[in-house]
Amino acid sequence: MEEESMEEEGGGGCEAMMDDQNHNNWGAGGYGRHLLGPAAAPLGDRLLHAAATAPPSGPELPAVPEANGVLRGCEPGGAAGKGGAGAIAAAININASTSKFLMNVITIEDYKSTYWPKLDSAIDQLLTQSPGDYIPISYEQIYSCVYKCVCQQHSEQMYSDLIKKITNHLERVSKELQASPPDLYIERFNVALGQYMGALQSIVPLFIYMNKFYIETKLNRDLKDDLIKLFTEHVAEKHIYNLMPLLLEAQSTPFQITPSTMANIVKGLYTLRPEWVQMAPALFSKFIPNILPPAVESELQEYAAQDQKLQRELMQNGFTR
Repeated sequence: MEEESMEEEGGGGCEAMMDDQNHNNWGAGGYGRHLLGPAAAPLGDRLLHAAATAPPSGPELPAVPEANGVLRGCEPGGAAGKGGAGAIAAAININASTSKFLMNVITIEDYKSTYWPKLDSAIDQLLTQSPGDYIPISYEQIYSCVYKCVCQQHSEQMYSDLIKKITNHLERVSKELQASPPDLYIERFNVALGQYMGALQSIVPLFIYMNKFYIETKLNRDLKDDLIKLFTEHVAEKHIYNLMPLLLEAQSTPFQITPSTMANIVKGLYTLRPEWVQMAPALFSKFIPNILPPAVESELQEYAAQDQKLQRELMQNGFTR
């Protein structure tokens, strides 16, 4: 199936599938075209808004003949009565609609050879882009691929392929971090974390239709949570015991790394797994509010001593009062 035929389908498969296993009495037509039409809002906002809005009711399907030949919804003595011209016209309409649906069917071979390769390439670019990079992909086309595949009941395969794709990427990232020298380790972890979280801001909206009508409804989970969990399992958990001592050492040596890098990593680790606070409560408390218990009067002298130590360190590094 060529790319041109994909664009001509325009979500027709979904229109014919009113009660498939991933949907609940969908209307035929308006929803998909509304999502893919032009809009002034950013892509993520448009897709999130569209997915959160209940789909409008579509036009009624052509009447279907009963076993006795009388059309549903037609008066027995009307033009569409038994053996009438209306019945023949309705039957022709049914056949035409069925033929259109069959022509728009996406087989598993079509999915593997045409649809998933487009998604695979786009995900690659999003996962490896640097902040501010221009990615030459059509977000509308990628969303259209996802929409059609969900309508044609390829959600399970697409979700499996997405998880496998991102898992393989994160395993490569983890190996690259393991080969990093100590003086570059913190900075490279920060880049990997920021790059991945930035990619999720595009990947999650592109797959929001699969998320809403497969992951949430059938798996009772959320795509963003699943993808964050992947980074935790395949990168952060494997590096936390090497990373934390380096962070503590950098904290004791002012300006060994930039404050923004330290803040990004500490906040990111807290987002991934809040219980990691117990590994270095004092470090996390500098960037996460309410981590430590409230100050007590008996410890005021200790707080003052810590403040004086910090001031001496700043002066030793060239900072004056």
